[in-house]
Amino acid sequence: MTNIQTPEILPDVYIGLPQWQHGRWPATWFGHSKGSSLSRYASQLNSIEGNTTFYHLPTEDTVTNWNNATPDSFRFTFKFHRSISHEGRLSHNIHMAVKQLTLLSPLEQKLGQVMLQLPAGFGPSDLPELVRFLTALPSEFRYAVEVRNLGFFAKNDDEKALNQCLIQHEVNRVIMDTRALFTGKADCDLTTEVRTKKPRVPVNVIATADQPIMRFVGNNSDEDNSNCLLPWVEKCHQWRNQGKSCYLFFHRPDNQDAPWLAQQFIGLYNARFPEHTLPAITFAPSQQASPQSTLF
Repeated sequence: MTNIQTPEILPDVYIGLPQWQHGRWPATWFGHSKGSSLSRYASQLNSIEGNTTFYHLPTEDTVTNWNNATPDSFRFTFKFHRSISHEGRLSHNIHMAVKQLTLLSPLEQKLGQVMLQLPAGFGPSDLPELVRFLTALPSEFRYAVEVRNLGFFAKNDDEKALNQCLIQHEVNRVIMDTRALFTGKADCDLTTEVRTKKPRVPVNVIATADQPIMRFVGNNSDEDNSNCLLPWVEKCHQWRNQGKSCYLFFHRPDNQDAPWLAQQFIGLYNARFPEHTLPAITFAPSQQASPQSTLF
């Protein structure tokens, strides 16, 4: 009698893009399917990097609509508004942070994480402000912090202090990977422009809590993207085996092409770990390949 081994069930992987709508997606991705942009997006991907709240806070009705348009398994990863992260002292903006969390709280478990994206000017000397801020936040939500000051990437006591702060508060450190974006010569004006806007910081791979976040910014070369994605295939699986749920967000110079980059990662992961496959993205029949490139 043969013993059949059932694959171990690993934690979910939450995969998303920086937006849930684009003018070209009804033709190239969704195939003119019915429903709102968010509901069509959420039928294919299970998370979103919610940049919208960095610039504008929604109304209560909008939050309700977001909730109604997504399944229970979906996870929003919204950013704190820029007035909280980029204006004044963090400790002076705690009341605004709590107000935003209260506004988003009807999403309940769908509010996967809330990201604090700090400016490059926020350096190691400002760490006490971050400690006060994190200490004051409501404990029922999950948080992540992205730093851009090179002092936090120096493999010294300043970086250790940041990581220890995040570990103590069970806050995830956002990992920004722009290596593919900056590989080779810029192939178009848009890539040149995006390179001026995205941070070029070292890729310090660390999980300070149990929901590590990685933001990947690719270019328009599948070969470059694949070379930079492959290490994340291994790391994602390692984290899953450690009981961690990964949040992975994919950008391209023109984000109309971002769904194909996400599928490129999924295809690489599923080829490497066929016993733990991730749900594949489907595209309109005439657009199986990215408008900019061929995936495999």
